[in-house]
Amino acid sequence: MLTRLRFYWQQLRESLWFVPGLMVLAAFALAYGLVAFDAQTSFDGAKQFPLLFGAGAEGSRGMLTAIAGSMLTVAALVFSLTLSTISQVSSQYSPRILRNFMRDRGNQIVMGYFVSVFAYSLLVLGTIRGTDDQKFVPSSAVLLGLALALGGVVALIYFIHHIAESLQTGTILQRISQETLRAMDELFPAELGEPAAAPEQAAHWTDFTTAIGWQQVRSTRAGYVQRVDAATLLDWATEHRALLRVEQSVGAFVGEQVLLFQARLESPSAGPVAPEALADLPQCLVVARHRSIEQDAAFGIQQLVDIALKALSAGINDTTTAIMAVDHLGLVCQRLAGQAFPPRLRSDGERPRVLVPAPDFAGYLRLAFDLVRINAKGNHAVLQCLLRALALTGEAARTPERKMEVDAQARLLLSHAEQTLATEYEKLAVRLLYAECSPCWLATGPV
Repeated sequence: MLTRLRFYWQQLRESLWFVPGLMVLAAFALAYGLVAFDAQTSFDGAKQFPLLFGAGAEGSRGMLTAIAGSMLTVAALVFSLTLSTISQVSSQYSPRILRNFMRDRGNQIVMGYFVSVFAYSLLVLGTIRGTDDQKFVPSSAVLLGLALALGGVVALIYFIHHIAESLQTGTILQRISQETLRAMDELFPAELGEPAAAPEQAAHWTDFTTAIGWQQVRSTRAGYVQRVDAATLLDWATEHRALLRVEQSVGAFVGEQVLLFQARLESPSAGPVAPEALADLPQCLVVARHRSIEQDAAFGIQQLVDIALKALSAGINDTTTAIMAVDHLGLVCQRLAGQAFPPRLRSDGERPRVLVPAPDFAGYLRLAFDLVRINAKGNHAVLQCLLRALALTGEAARTPERKMEVDAQARLLLSHAEQTLATEYEKLAVRLLYAECSPCWLATGPV
């Protein structure tokens, strides 16, 4: 249930309507409160401060009408600029980063500001009475409407600056890399109980690899695995004295009736797991229409790769953007290389309970470098940048095995450069950089 609530909260935060909707509700409350204050107080602002409160009924109506009309016009402009920005980002960088702009808090607040001032002005406008029988002008509410309209000038200037800033390549890449680095701290297996000790893993590995007695739980809808409630899965296995195999990792695409979990009781002679208990397992996993970066670091890497590939395409041919994307890929892989990856078997403190799809450093490395290397055919600047990114990764690698993976990628890159670069000058530059960087991933001993 907690995972579902987090998923729905994430959907709300990423929508363009949620924050503006809350701001409109706040405008309703503010308008009602100020009108009630003006109706019940004995304060006569028109006499004490005529320059501020002396607009009268007709003047207040005209001012609020002008404010409401201008705010609605500017709100339409903001929506138009936002959609234009989304379209431009999709065509120039990657469709995968559209959600980053939709969830941008600055854009949501500015849109909400103009819409809420429009709503506030209409509500206050409806309370003004200028007839002889009944005369009422909520002077405090009208004055605040004027202040909010002046604040709209500041909001519009900020919005234009914010849009221009958010379209810069460096800003887009930095946001993606920072989100990816945060996602690494929330990788699904890292929070799934305590890692089983090596001797314990070896002793119980056959319990999870045997093909006897496992009951299957399959998906009922198609989509991408966005979230997995790791803690609940371990609690479920502990409560039912069962062993659980998680068959799908975060970010994987599942079709209908695809295997999600396999479970069996720790004692095969105890019989099968109760069907009602198995029915609880799909609630621990969220399947949605698209991938999300919150628990899926590979999706963040994929976005950076997409930007590099788009920049290297024949239609755009933007080497500088590709180099910037590779720089951020090097930053992400550097963090990955120094991170301890948890084992696949997870324990409740007594014995291994859950077998999970563990993150694979070699897989991350291939995802980050393979496609960029292939598409950087004949571009010695990008190939050199890839070597420098590998040097960063190799320096941070914690084990000889990871250094070997980095070395394998570097050798592929050197071979690719020899085959695709046109001149001996470019090949020599790559060879020299390879020789300079190779100690970073060939070093042995403690890191």
